[in-house]
Amino acid sequence: MIDIKLIRTQPDVVRKAIENRGGRFLPKFEELLMLDKELRAILAEVEPLRARRNQAADEFGRRKRMREDGGSLLKEMEDLKSKLKSLEERAGEGEKKVQSALLELPNLPLEAVPLGRGAADNREIRRWGVPRTFSFPVKDHQDLGEKLGLMDFTRAAKLSGARFALLTGVGARMERALINFMLDLHTTEHGYTEIFPPFLVTRQTMTGTGQLPKFEEELYATKEDDLFLIPTAEVPLTNMFRDESMDESSLPRSLCAYTACFRREAGTYGKDTRGLTRNHQFNKIELVRFVRPEDSLKELELLTHHAEMVLQRLGLPYRVMELCTGDMGFSSAKTYDLEVWAPGENGGQGQWREISSCSTFTDFQSRRIGLRYTKPDGSRALLHTLNGSGVAVGRTMAAILENYQEADGTVIIPEALRPYLLLDRLTSTTLRGRSQQTN
Repeated sequence: MIDIKLIRTQPDVVRKAIENRGGRFLPKFEELLMLDKELRAILAEVEPLRARRNQAADEFGRRKRMREDGGSLLKEMEDLKSKLKSLEERAGEGEKKVQSALLELPNLPLEAVPLGRGAADNREIRRWGVPRTFSFPVKDHQDLGEKLGLMDFTRAAKLSGARFALLTGVGARMERALINFMLDLHTTEHGYTEIFPPFLVTRQTMTGTGQLPKFEEELYATKEDDLFLIPTAEVPLTNMFRDESMDESSLPRSLCAYTACFRREAGTYGKDTRGLTRNHQFNKIELVRFVRPEDSLKELELLTHHAEMVLQRLGLPYRVMELCTGDMGFSSAKTYDLEVWAPGENGGQGQWREISSCSTFTDFQSRRIGLRYTKPDGSRALLHTLNGSGVAVGRTMAAILENYQEADGTVIIPEALRPYLLLDRLTSTTLRGRSQQTN
């Protein structure tokens, strides 16, 4: 949530920043300015009436002690009470409208974020690894996975409809191996505390991190309980400390979690429909950090490095993209996307595929959930929150299958994953009886 004080004192600065996020947010901003103006006008009437009521009450008390007539003051006090009740009710409604409008405004991008309207204006920061050159026709991960018996999308559709995956045998083991590999890396080497949170959360929890009210059509909900299936573990992890204050000495504080994630993917009909790329249910490791405001940008670089290490350990070529103002997520102030090389996509020509998004939200989420830290002098300030995928599990499996495929249809297992999967190669015989290692 944007600081209302900033909007009141520097409306033109905020307007320009919101305009850089995309013109679709400007009408809501102008509506907010109007609603706030109306609210302040009401409050301007309330304050002098309250002052006069208090003055009249004091004078009435004095007259009563002096046994003087206070009838006129008593009538005035009753009139003031009636007027104040009406104004305070209007002020309460006005405050609700202002808060509701604030919740629909995106975070303000940091000054260093490149200006742009969409993905074409994002800026490449660096690359790691060199995409492999193949001497044979490259298959995509769905073809490879189905021929190796790792996944079954026909039966998944029978169970749940389109955009769901069913992993079988070693495919299921590989998913579990990737989850364990990522969690072990982040907890033992990067200092994160592992959490296993609920997958269903309240409306207040969704609102706290910015999913509501903006993205309700993207979410799966249980109407009777008004609970929502999480679209990412960022939601429960960040809200764990809602309305709390952390001691500054405990910062930075780092949490990670494996969860299933659930998204309707509204508005993407016909896009990325094959395989594990864009499903309604998918697994992901999420990284969340709570930091001091002055450390926010430094911590974003560190968080991004932690996500990169997953891809480096697996030997998967990737690039880091800094998102422009028009392509960032609703709550973000600055974002880096990691895009892994997917050689089997685009008809075997390959393309870059997002596999992680790492962001600082500055104090946008903390203001929504009342999350602060206590300084050594006892004063309190809003924390900065950050999160990133560390990383999307299904897309990682897809990238491994495509990057490590061989001409005979087998797939080499990256060395970092072999201790978890107890295999060094996937073959068509992988599912026959007990899996055996092959060279």
